[in-house]
Amino acid sequence: MSETAGEKTFAPTPKRLRDAALKGDVLRSRELATAASVLVGLAWLAWAGPWLFDELFHMVAAAFVFDTGAIQTFGTNGMLARLPGVFAPVILLGLLVPLASLAAQLAFGEGRWVGENLAFKGSRINPLSGLKRMFGPQGWIEMGKGLLKVALLGGISWFWWLSVEGEIASLGRSALDRQLAIGWDAMLGLLAALTGGLVVIAGIDFPIQWLRRNQRLMMSMQEMRDENKETEGSPENKAARRQRQRDIATGALGPAMREAQFVITNPAHFAIALAYDPAKASAPIVLAKGKGDKARAIRELAAERQLPVLEYPPLARSLYYTTRERQMIREELYTAVAAIVAFVLSVRRGETPPAPVISVPVGLQFDAEGRNGA
Repeated sequence: MSETAGEKTFAPTPKRLRDAALKGDVLRSRELATAASVLVGLAWLAWAGPWLFDELFHMVAAAFVFDTGAIQTFGTNGMLARLPGVFAPVILLGLLVPLASLAAQLAFGEGRWVGENLAFKGSRINPLSGLKRMFGPQGWIEMGKGLLKVALLGGISWFWWLSVEGEIASLGRSALDRQLAIGWDAMLGLLAALTGGLVVIAGIDFPIQWLRRNQRLMMSMQEMRDENKETEGSPENKAARRQRQRDIATGALGPAMREAQFVITNPAHFAIALAYDPAKASAPIVLAKGKGDKARAIRELAAERQLPVLEYPPLARSLYYTTRERQMIREELYTAVAAIVAFVLSVRRGETPPAPVISVPVGLQFDAEGRNGA
């Protein structure tokens, strides 16, 4: 019923996720970007704060030092010389914060930058579209999220104030250096507490955004079929499959096929290359076997070497599941394989005998998955 109705009940495939990302639909979490930005800013302030205060101290000290020479040659060069040292940590902070936000978005958005998202779109400034976003289900959800964030961060700020209220109230009775130290530590403490709250919010929001994107990209049975048809039929995938087959053939399979005398197939899924030399072994030997890509490679090499390729599905499966490569076949299969060897030798002599009719013992019959028929 779901196939007929086109219900989207299947998880998005990797291809659908890639295609959506190319169109700008990537995993995004504004809460994650905010948390990353504030976290980087906090780390930078904690590390660069002493640097900034040291530069401010020297600049102010230079401004308040007066002597005869300073009066005779009054100027601001001493203060201005210190300005680069004061502005450097502030400028670096202004660069690190947006870079952290961008990195967080790209890292969890498959590293894609979609320029089309910067293009002008009339729907973005359409009042009706704006009202629909504001008062629609998504708008109510965002408003609820905003209220919860305000409540959480407000609660964190309140508990922070209770923990530093005494120290802040006593600032007027302390020396200047002590006042600055207490104020700086209090500010860093507040930022650290708020950053923790933002990380919690991001940890909740990110899985929600992931689930919403996956839900948005769910696929129907028909879409799955269309994608499989498109993928299997693309020239790139066909070329890739053939290249894999050739890679297999140039490995250990090549030397084995140069010794093979005939191939038994399933016909499409399995292929077994065999040879029989009474001087080397008392029974036929399986030189190479495979299924899928390896089976296709065996058939291609057999065609290139003009080896007989015989379709005996039960025998092919039995040989595949009961015999290892470079091993003699099972004794129970001697009769069946001997009939095929005799047929191949007759063909080589120029005769045209009928294809032999063979049988495989029930205990050695297998299906495509290797389940024994007995």
